[in-house]
Amino acid sequence: MKFLGLGLVFGCTFGGLLIAMHFDFPKFMKLVMLILTAMPGEFVIIFGCAVAAFLVANSPETISGTMKYFSALSKPAAYSKADYIETLSMLFTVFKLVRTKGWLALEQHIENPHESELFKNFPGFQHNHHATVFLCDYLRIISLGNDKPFEIEALMDQEIETIEHHEGHPGHAVQTMADGIPALGIVAAVLGVIKTMASISEPPEVLGKMIGGALVGTFLGVWLSYGMVAPIAGAMSHKAHTEVMYYKAIKVAMIAFLSGAAPQVAVEFARKFLPHDVQPTFLELEEKLNELPSVS
Repeated sequence: MKFLGLGLVFGCTFGGLLIAMHFDFPKFMKLVMLILTAMPGEFVIIFGCAVAAFLVANSPETISGTMKYFSALSKPAAYSKADYIETLSMLFTVFKLVRTKGWLALEQHIENPHESELFKNFPGFQHNHHATVFLCDYLRIISLGNDKPFEIEALMDQEIETIEHHEGHPGHAVQTMADGIPALGIVAAVLGVIKTMASISEPPEVLGKMIGGALVGTFLGVWLSYGMVAPIAGAMSHKAHTEVMYYKAIKVAMIAFLSGAAPQVAVEFARKFLPHDVQPTFLELEEKLNELPSVS
């Protein structure tokens, strides 16, 4: 859908131009050729300066994170319904083990989660390094004796806030770049006007083309910003939100269990917390929980 939307930006821009010109194809093609002739130089000025400013303003970690978040165009959400079913099933297994054998029974699993027989039953979660560390760190804190729900919740909220800032920064950085692109379009247009003024002795038809080429900079800056870069930034921010939602769901289940809820009730709290597009039904989750192997 994202690529369809970007394609519609092109189609509606030039399709609308054609309609505005009353389907006068010769004039339309003449205007399109004028835009295409001026576009390479204008694009280099606008987008080149925008990317350069982006590199100056952001850390290497943010730059690499931004490259990663371009996947939002093909995969808008970080986690699917199947991912949440697996994670809730894993949490149920952890809680059930604690309820039957105590917190110390988790030690062998949380100290080396990549070799744990428990986590091996949930490969999607096990291969998610950051989520595994997030969960195991809190299970370790609780197993050491700090099982007060309010203290654990406060600490989890602080860490999730840090994760939210980190994951949201690429989208914010690209949005900042989008906000500056129209101004860079004006820069390109002014340079085009300067070039035109240097040829003021040329006949009107030549000057007309040169002025038209200069105005391509203004068009391109606004069009790239609001039609391309800003929507991509929005897609990145949305995917960052779905990334953070995953950690919040783990927190909800953990706090419910620490507060005395049974394992199945604790994961039900987390299930109800999820957005509807990734929320499994009660029966879907219950069926999966009934199929889980026992872990010692």
